Amino acid sequence: MSEGVITITDKEFESEVLQSEQPVLVYFWASWCGPCKLMSPLINDAATKYSDRLKIVKMEVDRNPSTVKNYQVEGVPAFRLVQGEKLLASTEGAIGKDRLLQFLDENLSNN
Repeated sequence: MSEGVITITDKEFESEVLQSEQPVLVYFWASWCGPCKLMSPLINDAATKYSDRLKIVKMEVDRNPSTVKNYQVEGVPAFRLVQGEKLLASTEGAIGKDRLLQFLDENLSNN
C-alpha cells in the first residue's frame, strides 16, 4: 500500500510502475503548465482516497522524454492508468475532482 504521490523519472518507471503489484496512475505534468498546478491537490486527494488499491506517481514531461514518448503523451496534464505492462486507460487535459474520481472508479472496478 502506498500513500501519497511519488515523483519518479524514466529510470524508475520500470520498478515503480511496471513491476508494481497495484495499478498505477501516472500523472504527467510540467512546471510551466497552469492547469497542472490546479490538478496537484486533486492528485494528492486521490492518492489518499485510493491508497488501498492504487499507486500514484508523477513525472515531469520535460525531464522524462522516454516515458512520455512510450505513452504518447501529447499534452499536459495527462494521466495513464497502468497495470503491469498493460495500459488500462488514459486521458489528457485538466479534469475536475468528480471526473478524476469517476475515471478511477470506472477503470479500477474493471480489474
